[in-house]
Amino acid sequence: MQDLTIASGRAPARWPLILLALPAGVATWSGWVGLGERTGFGLVKPLPGILDSLEINTAVTLPIGVETYAAYALGAWLNRSPRISDGTRRFAKWSAIGSLVLGMLGQVAYHLLEVFQQALAPWEVTTAVSALPVLVLGMGAGLSHMISRDLHAPAVPDPAPAVPVDVSEPAQPGPDDAEAARAVEDLIAWTHRVSGGIPPLPPLGEVRVLDPVPEVDEVCTSAGHHYRAMLAQGEIPSIRQLKKELRIGQDRAAQVQAYLSALVDRREALAVTP
Repeated sequence: MQDLTIASGRAPARWPLILLALPAGVATWSGWVGLGERTGFGLVKPLPGILDSLEINTAVTLPIGVETYAAYALGAWLNRSPRISDGTRRFAKWSAIGSLVLGMLGQVAYHLLEVFQQALAPWEVTTAVSALPVLVLGMGAGLSHMISRDLHAPAVPDPAPAVPVDVSEPAQPGPDDAEAARAVEDLIAWTHRVSGGIPPLPPLGEVRVLDPVPEVDEVCTSAGHHYRAMLAQGEIPSIRQLKKELRIGQDRAAQVQAYLSALVDRREALAVTP
């Protein structure tokens, strides 16, 4: 027998569903039609006065309506599309289960009537069976509208991810930038002397500088420490470099670059102060 397991990259064979559906369809069809005939369903003329020769046995509406809706609701319940809301999926779940239970009860009622050779069903069974077409119509229309509403609803954008802030300890200078690190320390000490007591750049605290330096935040402070060697040489990182290395957006990178540029301008201004 053919292997029914899912092969790599291939969906399972669907032909077994046909073998399952054929006997189940024959059994449910005969059961619903037989029950319908015992509960008042039968031949009617849907177009009287227009086409009197046309007759339809209304008992066929039971298997078509109940079993078709059960399959329809089951498919909506098990659909994994993210566009289908939880409310729609929940309605499909319980209505599918309810339809399957009604289908089982209908088959049980028919076979009991058949075994006990009763030509007419009790009034309780007749009442329940008579309400099924209207019930199925309401559930089917409701589920269809709910699915259509979900599929045509505007997609809700995902919330913007938080901008990561690099608050890690700054990298310690290596042999190559030891001279630049000493120059920065000398610059801070010299700035402290000539500016009349302006506090030097703290390790990880808030940086207070003169205008026109933009308002300082944690990202700017971290960037000042991270690029201290470049700033000591009068160089400013590009916006592209800031975006890539600090993992920030375009606007934030421009703000950080303006802050670093103001630090360099202040350094040069203090350097020429007599």
